[in-house]
Amino acid sequence: MVVLSLGTFMTLLDLTIVNIAIPRIVDGVHASLDQVLWMLDAYSLGYAVLLITSGRLGDIFGPRRLFMLGVALFTAASALSGLAGSADLLILGRVLQGVGAALLGPQEMAILLAIFPAERRAAAFGLFGMLAGVAVIAGPTLGGLLVSDLGWRWIFFVNLPVGVAVLLAATRLVPDLRPGHRHRLDLAGVGLVTTGLLCVVFGLIEGQRYDWGSIAGPLSVPLVIGIGMALLAAFLVHQARRQGGEPLLTFALFRDRNFTLMALVLAAMSFAILGLYLPLTVYLQSVLGLSAISAGLVVAVQPGAMFLTTGPANGPAAQRSAAKPLLTLGLLLLAAGSGYIVWDVQADSARWSLVPGLVVGGLGMGFIWGPAFQLATRDLPSELGGIASGTMSTLQELGSVIASAAVGALLQNRLATTLHAQAVAASAHLPHPVALPFVSAFSGAASSGLEVGAGQMGTALSLPARTPPALAATVRSLAHGVFTQGFVSAMKPTMLLPIGVLVLAAVASLFARGRRIPHPRPKTETTGGAVRGEPGERQLVHEGEPA
Repeated sequence: MVVLSLGTFMTLLDLTIVNIAIPRIVDGVHASLDQVLWMLDAYSLGYAVLLITSGRLGDIFGPRRLFMLGVALFTAASALSGLAGSADLLILGRVLQGVGAALLGPQEMAILLAIFPAERRAAAFGLFGMLAGVAVIAGPTLGGLLVSDLGWRWIFFVNLPVGVAVLLAATRLVPDLRPGHRHRLDLAGVGLVTTGLLCVVFGLIEGQRYDWGSIAGPLSVPLVIGIGMALLAAFLVHQARRQGGEPLLTFALFRDRNFTLMALVLAAMSFAILGLYLPLTVYLQSVLGLSAISAGLVVAVQPGAMFLTTGPANGPAAQRSAAKPLLTLGLLLLAAGSGYIVWDVQADSARWSLVPGLVVGGLGMGFIWGPAFQLATRDLPSELGGIASGTMSTLQELGSVIASAAVGALLQNRLATTLHAQAVAASAHLPHPVALPFVSAFSGAASSGLEVGAGQMGTALSLPARTPPALAATVRSLAHGVFTQGFVSAMKPTMLLPIGVLVLAAVASLFARGRRIPHPRPKTETTGGAVRGEPGERQLVHEGEPA
């Protein structure tokens, strides 16, 4: 469990740790704006498009082999990223990191399904939920410490000792589970789902950069997303025809009502977490002026509170019959805590004023992960663990990508409106020759994107060289006020979107089955120290023994 957790945490950390180092990376490798954006997005692209295929590969070759291959590739890619002397090489390293994370990610659930009985899975999966919450906070905080003290390359080098330790421990501690008969890989299905997901994820990630319009010539963002959706539809038709053989995606997964509902609930959670943290992170650093480390400590209150409820959520009562009500309660508490933040947040708030909302939301998060995974996997046979994990992880990643696109677009749209309105009101305090350029500067500010940092607009506003010092100080003070007030006004309605998604997820959780469906256990026989199951069942093979 410790080995799998370390592998997971390492990959989750790299989703957020790079953001804080971007200014230093730009100086180090002389990256353009497009290259900077690709450094951030390449990881998500490499990760999202291979999860379903990776889950199936784990079913074919054994989840431990794929887990170790993923860790090895992720560790090597981290070394490449840390040593990169150019922006293009760093982007390549980030893509390979995403591929490594995709290879190892789905294998964890497959292994846990095989080694933990249903009544003990809530605690195991609850730990992975906590790791996700901690990684969101630890990324910018740890990244800030490393960049400040050691340099930006160490945000990648820090993965090397962890990766080597995980590889060595996996060979001794993680069981070697292999299928009871040979599987075939559906290459046509791999091509369709990979290309389809690549188009959809690329379109959602890059849409805002191209203003949801033309990319090059007749190729546009809506066209790329449309092509991706068409390919995914063709993939589903192709899979429907192969259900009697060796499909890449087994539709039997979705006949399990709990798995289908929980996959959607966890996708909603991914949407909500990114949708809530994106504006909150900008607020703490750009509006309140906190450093990345200070902002991380404020938000760390939430995963800290989560630890208080994770135990009860994964205890005997939850394992017997309380998983569904606890999950619903957790989603509603997270929505309520986030609602408090929306109600309380102001441009001049004290840094700790958000703590009540963070605590309530954190207590709710502790009730979500373990029960959700327990309900999702409780009735699944272990031989479906790999593809189940790949499918669920893909939906969760799509939830995050959709949130990034939807919340980012909504926040930017609202910010354009509120900045203009605030600038017009503030310009009344300025002389007429200065007032018009002042309003004009803010009218196009939101379209250039958001940069996280203290005094974003207060120092970015350019003034003529001969502007009197007193007037310049007044303009900068008004500019800072316009940005902070405008951002808070835009942030409040934007955060209502993920809160609404949480409420819908809570309603969906009410339709989950509360009782387990018994499955007859397959007959097994022991041969030479290995557990041999019936076809389709996983086998535990001792080190050195042929599969």
